[in-house]
Amino acid sequence: MGKGGNDCCCRGPGYANPLDAFRNGPREKIAYIPAVQPRTDKPDYLMTVDLDPHSSTYSQVIHRLPMTHKNDELHHSGWNACSSCHDDSSRTRSLLILPAVGSGRIYAVDTATDPKAPRIAKTAEPEDIQKATGLAYLHSSHCLGSGDIMVSAMGTPEGKGVGNFILFDQDLKVKGTWTDTTTEYGYDFWYQPRHNVMVSSQWGDPLEFTKGFNPAKVPSSYGDTLTFWDWQKRTITQQIKLGAEGLIPLETRFLHEPSQAQGYVGAALSSNVIRFSKDGSDKWETSVVIKQPWTKVENWVLPEVPPLITDILISLDDKFLYFSNWLRGDLVQYDISDPANPKFASRIWLGGVVKAGGPIKVTGGLPDDTPEIPTLPQVKGHTLEGGPQMIQLSLDGKRLYVTNSLFSSWDKQFYPDMIKQGSYLLQIDVDTDKGGLTLNPNFYIDFGAEPDGPVLAHEVRYPGGDCSSDIWL
Repeated sequence: MGKGGNDCCCRGPGYANPLDAFRNGPREKIAYIPAVQPRTDKPDYLMTVDLDPHSSTYSQVIHRLPMTHKNDELHHSGWNACSSCHDDSSRTRSLLILPAVGSGRIYAVDTATDPKAPRIAKTAEPEDIQKATGLAYLHSSHCLGSGDIMVSAMGTPEGKGVGNFILFDQDLKVKGTWTDTTTEYGYDFWYQPRHNVMVSSQWGDPLEFTKGFNPAKVPSSYGDTLTFWDWQKRTITQQIKLGAEGLIPLETRFLHEPSQAQGYVGAALSSNVIRFSKDGSDKWETSVVIKQPWTKVENWVLPEVPPLITDILISLDDKFLYFSNWLRGDLVQYDISDPANPKFASRIWLGGVVKAGGPIKVTGGLPDDTPEIPTLPQVKGHTLEGGPQMIQLSLDGKRLYVTNSLFSSWDKQFYPDMIKQGSYLLQIDVDTDKGGLTLNPNFYIDFGAEPDGPVLAHEVRYPGGDCSSDIWL
């Protein structure tokens, strides 16, 4: 195994198949997490976090890599190479790709030379990207089996919503757009060449969502559509308007087993999990397989609180689905052994606006398994503020890591104390047999105690790959 823990038996990066990663992948020892500055006078940075329980610096930030510019708003991340090119021994997983939503810049961070102390290797400047493509507000990044890196874009430099995808080579040079066809909005995507398909989702108009969330703008400025693409021809084959049950579809995941022509998307505002699958006529169809009621309240901006699904994950053995409800405050586990009929397995409350002793009065609509208003837990003396947001699972599915920052303007709107106090990283222990979620009381990383002041932590990545960055062909 290579220095970065990502080469296997003289093959390319990653693992031969999802179960190889699940059964044989090493325990995570470090993670990379973007730190977004809530102030405009300092640059964002990439944190290296020690996850090795045998280390003297366990559950601490051990390195900070500042970006070269301010106001980037780092968000999601990906790799220059992953399991999609496992058969290519010339490829290595060596660069963490960091698109910036705010600036439209992309950083490529060298994680191979010294995994614990990564360094910036290359930068794609927004001026060059926009000149070549006319696109900005960059979001998801995936490595392709061809060797290219693909990044989704959500708008024009002026902030008008548009969905498209930009191709970069390994030197982070812009090759152009992946397709000449655009969608109304952009956000996430996942591809599966075995079924000649890519599916993409939608957030909304950047001019609108960067200011915060105004429910009155949902009909005119936010998406509700899944787009299915012909992977080879790079054209749209089908668009499914999800309507009221699928407002603001965000994170999109296929099952990891590449023979499976099915997956899920979390509809953030509607707060439902929607399954997509191929029917007998080679068309894609969708169905709501997990429906969540909104919580009825008083003394809030609306008469009901949407749970607000902001991230979903599938374990590498395709047994469990996890999703976070950022506003309501719970993290949920479902057994998807039968993908068309998920079964509730467990729930854990990690904050949110729905809480005992809070200013909001709950009058109805709690989940059936939660008859009483939840009391917020404490971890190492810290009361959990904000709500569970980005989640990342260990390769063996036994540990789930959770951060609580969504997007700086939305954090400020819904959880203003997070801006002052910073966010956190939690660890949840997972029962992978019968299902179950238990908060680790001894693991808490306080990003409010950073040397230059509180920061907002977002997506978690391991040097050797994970269940939301690696795709098998």
